[in-house]
Amino acid sequence: MTLRIRPYRDDDAGPTLDVFLAAVRVTAAADYTPEQVAAWAPDDVDPAAWVARRAASHTVVAEVDGRAVGFTDVDADGYVDMMFVDPSVGRSGVGSALLAWAHDEALRLGATALTTHASVTARPFFEAHGFVVEREQHPVRHGVALTNYAMRRALP
Repeated sequence: MTLRIRPYRDDDAGPTLDVFLAAVRVTAAADYTPEQVAAWAPDDVDPAAWVARRAASHTVVAEVDGRAVGFTDVDADGYVDMMFVDPSVGRSGVGSALLAWAHDEALRLGATALTTHASVTARPFFEAHGFVVEREQHPVRHGVALTNYAMRRALP
């Protein structure tokens, strides 16, 4: 498996949406109820809104053999808004590679910490990479409460 991290391109909208939906509907389904999964990753995700959100974010794509298998972003404050990995390559280093990119990019942008709102599913991954939970949160999506964690890791 040859992993490559590259900048997001316009034609990545569909593949990154597919990764997001699979990650939530398959991987996160172990930690969330079917109602929560459906609210988080509904069938009616607006493709135009997805395109706009990804284009407005500083996003990179993880690619294996020319196929998008993950993506993440980070802003100048070090906030990682989205980090998702296709279940077919889970636990193979894709998430760690994406987080390493976010770390380096946040440093380059002048951030003093990395922060995220990690799902129940992602919390152990982030903890294994030095993040600590600051608080538990209960955002509401489509009228359904979810659980996630505000997490932080100081940067050198």
